[in-house]
Amino acid sequence: MPEGSDEMRTGHSVKLTYDDFLLFPDDGQRHELIDISKVRREVLTTQNVRGAPDLVIEVGSPGTRRRDETIKRRLFERSGVPEYWIVDPDLDVVRRYRREGDVYGRPLELSLEAGDVVTTPLLPGLELTLAEIFSAAC
Repeated sequence: MPEGSDEMRTGHSVKLTYDDFLLFPDDGQRHELIDISKVRREVLTTQNVRGAPDLVIEVGSPGTRRRDETIKRRLFERSGVPEYWIVDPDLDVVRRYRREGDVYGRPLELSLEAGDVVTTPLLPGLELTLAEIFSAAC
């Protein structure tokens, strides 16, 4: 969403779709996506986000895997991020962490091999099969 756009000022929600995942370049770098709910739009400023997003999605690589699973997971947990996903295209898995009280519970590991589907109560209606997500990486 462009800075200063009418959508940002009016607080309209943004719908995440499969096509949004295709926007990440296949350049060997780590990319992340954040979501902030409509009711918490006050954390958005024209310069940055001031506060915890509702959802952080990391698209990782072998070089960032350890950092994503340790340092960044603890940071997001302490910051109050309700959900943290790590998309691992090398292993064809998505690890989803959800808050249980003040901490993340055990992660749910979704896999391409098992035919799993990614959903979240934070984005009602979002249903992405891992086959859809990882077919774009092939």
